[in-house]
Amino acid sequence: MSGVDGGQRYHAGASGGRTLRDATGGAVAWQRAEGALVAFAGLALAVAVMPGWPVWLWPVAFFAPDLGFLGYLAGPVVGARVYNLLHLYGCGLALALAGVATGQPGLIAAGALWMAHAGFDRALGYRLKLPTDFQDTHLGRIGRE
Repeated sequence: MSGVDGGQRYHAGASGGRTLRDATGGAVAWQRAEGALVAFAGLALAVAVMPGWPVWLWPVAFFAPDLGFLGYLAGPVVGARVYNLLHLYGCGLALALAGVATGQPGLIAAGALWMAHAGFDRALGYRLKLPTDFQDTHLGRIGRE
């Protein structure tokens, strides 16, 4: 039997009873490594272009994408969409490129910190959300069962 069974089984016959979590372990490790690289690169870029920002502004800008959790007040479908939009590398990259195109270092730094935040979350093991529940992610369910 192939596929997902109850959200946990993965190719039960040929895999020897491996779970989906077992099968995706390699992907998760690669995403964590990629996330760490993006987080460090984004932080380095932000520091390089905006070394004069006040100290209080760095954590505010870095954690701003987490305001996406407020989308869950409108339900899991809206919450997942808002959370995922604010946790894509591409959105931060687009903002940074807009800063490059317009010659605005603040936008470059904000975009770089946005990418750094998304990378930081991936390095910690947080994933993009499915519209069914906050714990349902693109690589399986997270949290306690």
